[in-house]
Amino acid sequence: MHASIRKPLQEDRVSVVELEVMAGVGTIRVDRPPMNALDTEVQAGLAAAAAEAGERTDVRAVVVYGGEKVFAAGADVKEMSGWDYQTMVLRSQALQDAFTAVARIPKPTIAAVTGYALGGGLELAMCCDLRVCGDNAKLGLPEILLGIIPGAGGTQRLPRLIGPSRAKDLILTGRFVAAEEALAMGLVDRVVAPDEVFAAAQALAARLAKGAPMAQRAALVAIDRGFETDLGTGLEIERAQFAGLFATDDREIGMESFLANGPGKAEFSGK
Repeated sequence: MHASIRKPLQEDRVSVVELEVMAGVGTIRVDRPPMNALDTEVQAGLAAAAAEAGERTDVRAVVVYGGEKVFAAGADVKEMSGWDYQTMVLRSQALQDAFTAVARIPKPTIAAVTGYALGGGLELAMCCDLRVCGDNAKLGLPEILLGIIPGAGGTQRLPRLIGPSRAKDLILTGRFVAAEEALAMGLVDRVVAPDEVFAAAQALAARLAKGAPMAQRAALVAIDRGFETDLGTGLEIERAQFAGLFATDDREIGMESFLANGPGKAEFSGK
């Protein structure tokens, strides 16, 4: 199945963001050559694709991909350079909302990072649960070099991912990070050859797509929401999610399969 997300009234144009679905894996593809600048059209496409991926029952896991050469080289600076304070007050909410839509997809998400993932590109990758990266990739938040700061979640998601000290280093210097350093600091999860990035992300997504969707959703809620609060509240969130899974068919399927055949053999229904 294939679904394209197009900007209204522009049906004659090729969409800059598309959602393709195959064998339980949805691929959100950003296609705005040459560098996948994340302008307002791409932002709207990301929000729409994320919403559709979240709603479709035939999507069990999601890969976010920018193509073979570049993931995304940040916001469209030319577009932003003409904006004043009043404009950005309005636009910044839409910008954050588009990225938050990706972060809140209630299914496992994987960023397949090739080439540059800079500024908004890295912020988009950080919205995913996991990141598979090419060994030639460059990542960073260089907004400080333009006299601004990250505005699509970078100052919040980066310190949560790699710690505040390392996040301040990257944000205050604006320096680029190579793949191996990114792996060492926990900014990415796997590094592979550039021509293997998409296949590796798809393989991981396919594995996750075989899991119990309700349990995966509960795990993501417990981790993400729990991380935002104190330990006691986090434990309560976990307990509620844990208990709730005993009302699902997949809990019964999983336990019966384990008792009969051992771990890893269950075929979950998604209910």
